[in-house]
Amino acid sequence: MSPDPKPPVVEPASGDDQPEDLTGRALRLRLRQQELLAELGVLALQGANFMEMLNHTARMVAEGLAAEYCKVMEYIPAQQRLLVRAGVGWDEGVVGHATVGADLASPAGYALRTGKPVISNHLENELRFRTPELLVEHGVRRAMNVILQGDGSPFGVLEVDSRSEGEFNEHDIAFLQGAANILGMAIEQQQYQRKLRAALDRHEILLKEVNHRVKNSLQVVSSMLQLQANAAGDPQLSEHLNEAASRVSAVGRAYERLAYAADDEHIGLVAYLREVIGDLETAVAPCAVRLEAPEEIRFAADRAILVALIINELVLNAGKYAYPDGAGGAIFVQLVRMPGNRVLVSVRDEGAGLPSGFDPETSKRLGARLVKAMARQLNAEMTQPASKIGTHFTVLVPLEAAKAG
Repeated sequence: MSPDPKPPVVEPASGDDQPEDLTGRALRLRLRQQELLAELGVLALQGANFMEMLNHTARMVAEGLAAEYCKVMEYIPAQQRLLVRAGVGWDEGVVGHATVGADLASPAGYALRTGKPVISNHLENELRFRTPELLVEHGVRRAMNVILQGDGSPFGVLEVDSRSEGEFNEHDIAFLQGAANILGMAIEQQQYQRKLRAALDRHEILLKEVNHRVKNSLQVVSSMLQLQANAAGDPQLSEHLNEAASRVSAVGRAYERLAYAADDEHIGLVAYLREVIGDLETAVAPCAVRLEAPEEIRFAADRAILVALIINELVLNAGKYAYPDGAGGAIFVQLVRMPGNRVLVSVRDEGAGLPSGFDPETSKRLGARLVKAMARQLNAEMTQPASKIGTHFTVLVPLEAAKAG
């Protein structure tokens, strides 16, 4: 028998990659990583199906770490192996079929059984673990593994691999663990929901527990991003990290409000948004948010959270940029029932207006991209009506989702 491997040691980052003196390229990569985490969090809360979440996470991690390969592996207890459930970059026949060992002599197995992240920057000289044959066949030189939590027990491992001669460091581990936390939250949520559907009549109390755990998971992700912002040492990076934390926190608040307001399929949209806007007022103080809604509107519960997140982005943007002198002002949110079974959502302010040349349709800002993505998810029409003062956005949303086919 081979001896148990020594505990993995995460190698320190090189001096050229310390937060206080990140190169422009490295800084852009860190900012992109935080955008990807925020996008993944939104996708998870939109209720993407299981395989879509696994595949999206693999693609996102590979992009965020500039790596050729990434894989999501599920632990199969009966075989004591890890099965490649999703991945990017691998040869045909790997995903869904290939397995690696789940014992302590395997890097992925060590991460699974100890919960500790594993970095192997020089696999050709690795003495702590055996190198899986799958990595040898693909010419992988360096790899990272982190545990994927599930419902009560680990789901498996998230691994990223590269053939290049660079080195992964603690910043990369933080990004990989952040992606694993969000994916683990989605896996946990979906596993809970399957149990609930099987026993809903007898165990309705479990629904509140699911919502509570989802909210707590989002709070963990938000707190992790805030800790990274405090330690970044770079004002621009800290600002982007805090914005990412704020978005994840907003998703959690909107989800929490939805969880306690929803019946089986529909909610009162006006009452729900009144709660969401009440949460927003602290974030945009000293601005005042005024909701104008003449009637209650019954709305699909699973679509209401997207409306809330669109309003959250537009109101936060108005609070940040509309009144630059700090004196504050009014931000108006209006809901109007329209012909054709639609509702018009309007957000406007009386502030400084958009910068010259700014086009929301072509903007690459994360906030604008998220709003456009959620509007498409709702099959909604987003417009920017002409305004003599301030900024005005409208979103025309169908009350019901389009029927497939």
